Amino acid sequence: MSKVTMDDLLASSDIQQLKNGDVIEGKVISVKKHEAWIDLGANGVGVVMRREIGFGNNLEEGQVATVSVIEPEMEEGYALLSMKRAAKDRGWDELERVFESKETVEVYPYDANRGGLLIEMEGIRGFMPVSQLSADNYPRVSGADKDEIMQKLASLVKKPLKVRVLDVSRKDNKLIFSEKEAIKDDMQERFEKLAVGDKVDGVVTGVIDFGAFVNVDGIEGLIHISEISWERVEDPKKYIKTGDKVEAKIIAIDKDRLSLSLKQMQEDPWLNEVKEFKKGGLVEGRVTRITPFGAFVQLSPAVEALVHVSEMSNDDGTNPEEVFKVNETKQFKVIDIDQEARKIALSLKEA
Repeated sequence: MSKVTMDDLLASSDIQQLKNGDVIEGKVISVKKHEAWIDLGANGVGVVMRREIGFGNNLEEGQVATVSVIEPEMEEGYALLSMKRAAKDRGWDELERVFESKETVEVYPYDANRGGLLIEMEGIRGFMPVSQLSADNYPRVSGADKDEIMQKLASLVKKPLKVRVLDVSRKDNKLIFSEKEAIKDDMQERFEKLAVGDKVDGVVTGVIDFGAFVNVDGIEGLIHISEISWERVEDPKKYIKTGDKVEAKIIAIDKDRLSLSLKQMQEDPWLNEVKEFKKGGLVEGRVTRITPFGAFVQLSPAVEALVHVSEMSNDDGTNPEEVFKVNETKQFKVIDIDQEARKIALSLKEA
């Protein structure tokens, strides 16, 4: 008669042999100082060492516990188990489900660094890069000040955020979240309701050297420095500041951003003021800037004109800096007015 092994018996029955990584349930039959023993039914018994029980799990006899198999069969015949790993495996399963279904979930960041927010979900620690924050929460700061960015990110710690899982990999222990993805569908619906020429209300979220960012009902908008005022703007902060409520006009719609204008909400004063000047007439103006090719002259609050270097004197090789000084006032002759291009050309030599 041939010898029948336990493996043969298991193979001929419906009982599945335990494998490393299996997640199963069992009944707690004994709780000791350094371990807990679990009845695994037809699979025998297993032990969970104290360090593998996990923080906050107070086991009692008779309780049903979910465990992960570390070693299916030790030399003594019992299985080595882990509750911590089981919880983590269940966590990865849930995260993979959330990722596949593109489900939106609420999370509370537990910490922040200069790159983004640290988030734990289902016992797994993950990360949300700054680039994945919504327009509401993106830290728009002047000059990319690292301390100011950190301060804004820190203000989001322990606050509820609606996010989607952007990337998840159990193998690489990688978990990436995105707030932008969570509001993507809603944003698309909002974008479809907007059109170039619409007037919108928004709140300024950041002022930088080249303009200002505006939150328009969760959509990010940019007012370029050239669209802040009909006047020449050197420093946007003199015209607008973070927190200001503004009404602006949509002048372009990009993929995920609006291009806005403040100045187009008002009539162009240049068109009114230019009526005061006639081609061939003499005008008085203040020199505002000097360049190698000429000098810019302020004729009225909204009208600036150019004196080209060739119109400064009859001498070749004239140096504008030798002819003019900034803020000095001189008399000029108007030699051309181009209303479409909003340009006026002046001549010093003909005046």
